[in-house]
Amino acid sequence: MTTILTVEKVCKQYPGVTALDHVDFSLEQGEVRALLGKNGAGKSTLVKVLSGAIRPDSGVIAIDGRPVIFDRPQDAFHQGISTVYQEMSLVPGLTVAENILLGRWPMRRLLGISFVARKQIMQTAKLALDQLEVEIPLDELVAHLNVAQQQLVEIAKAISFDPRVMILDEPSSALPSEEVETLHKVVRRLAAQGRAVIYVTHRLQEIPRVADSVTVLRDGRHIGTIPVAEATPEQITTMMIGADWQRTQWRRDAEVGEVKLAVKGLNRAGKLHDIAFEVRGGEVLGLAGLLGSGRTELLRSIFGLDAIDSGEIVVKGRPIAHPSPLTMKANGVGLTPEDRKKQGLVLVFPVRDNLTLASLHRVSHGGILQPAQEEALAQEMVANMAIKTPSLSVTTNTLSGGNQQKVVIGNWLNTLPDVLIMDEPTRGIDIQAKEQIFTLVRDLARQGLAVLFVSSEIEEVLDVSDRILIINQGRITGAVTHDEITLEQLMALAMEELVP
Repeated sequence: MTTILTVEKVCKQYPGVTALDHVDFSLEQGEVRALLGKNGAGKSTLVKVLSGAIRPDSGVIAIDGRPVIFDRPQDAFHQGISTVYQEMSLVPGLTVAENILLGRWPMRRLLGISFVARKQIMQTAKLALDQLEVEIPLDELVAHLNVAQQQLVEIAKAISFDPRVMILDEPSSALPSEEVETLHKVVRRLAAQGRAVIYVTHRLQEIPRVADSVTVLRDGRHIGTIPVAEATPEQITTMMIGADWQRTQWRRDAEVGEVKLAVKGLNRAGKLHDIAFEVRGGEVLGLAGLLGSGRTELLRSIFGLDAIDSGEIVVKGRPIAHPSPLTMKANGVGLTPEDRKKQGLVLVFPVRDNLTLASLHRVSHGGILQPAQEEALAQEMVANMAIKTPSLSVTTNTLSGGNQQKVVIGNWLNTLPDVLIMDEPTRGIDIQAKEQIFTLVRDLARQGLAVLFVSSEIEEVLDVSDRILIINQGRITGAVTHDEITLEQLMALAMEELVP
């Protein structure tokens, strides 16, 4: 086999974080390499380095044994590397053919006037789709395609550059199970054509079907590369989390009280299927699932951000007929959202305002804001949450990520909720801030709150939760307690393939 791509001792650092630590990586012609690792392991950074989106601080990237330097994505294209990112970059209002050649439409001149050469666009786009051996109408608007078809158009767009190396970043994360097999066939077809493929995934069950070998990163380091034939789920899980991982031992002395939130037969077409569970006061209920499992969709549906097709949501024994954020908040439910910067904060507002946005009724009289009451309420939460800020007047975007997250949580605690739904509360914050959030979650349970906790880091869910629900493809597939399951078992359940 011919080695196409070689990475030697590549390093990349950000302030306070070593994203890649002397990573070695090589890829051969016709090989499909699965790239695995937990969130924060360095997968995305390695993909960005190889795609030319960022430059490494040190190390060597070589194509056919010849060192290359990528200052921009176009440099990677010119060296034969195309990347299909998890977030698709298609224009819904353009056709399939136009999207495949987006930014590279051929032109022709007639009577001194330039026109788009549409016939040439169709011919070139057809050649790309033909290599995938899939049938998608070239003149169809992308907006009319399903997610699986859109993913194939993204791959065809990458193929149109005639790459030797293709990087697919979580290509199956948004696909229903019946469409994943088509994707796997396309990937194997690309390898059979002599291309090398890097396949980034969280789903262990995919690996034997699509990959020849597996590379695992952890904490920015290359832990190992093994042939798929020799890899077991247990071995890969150990490589991902480390043999020396120790579970945090919290004092679980909160008294479990009455049911604060009950979900019964919740359905949302294509997203959620017959979801049912209860969470009680004094309890932290964790939700463990991989990217695309339906975690965030479930939380949004409970809080009324997304409509449900059927089912019932009951808060403190009271059915909520038409869930909406206003009605859920009025009934004592709060939600700290997944993306704090876009959904949880107004970053250009002062800390004071962000701590009271959800509880203006508490600091207003007759619809008129009372500045002294607002100041007192915000100051009390800063003290209770140990938020590090020079003053309440500074804009929230000047705080660290961990302190911004505390402001998001404090904003909802000021509504005096009975149920707090926490979606990725530790995303993008340092270890010390994470421990503070974990301590806060357990303290809230001791105070009698019902907490529904979601994190992409499954070990965090295991650490902080009393009970854990496993969600997979929009279905609750299991329920366990903190004390009866290991991390390896929990990860295996979250990654388990469902039989249609």
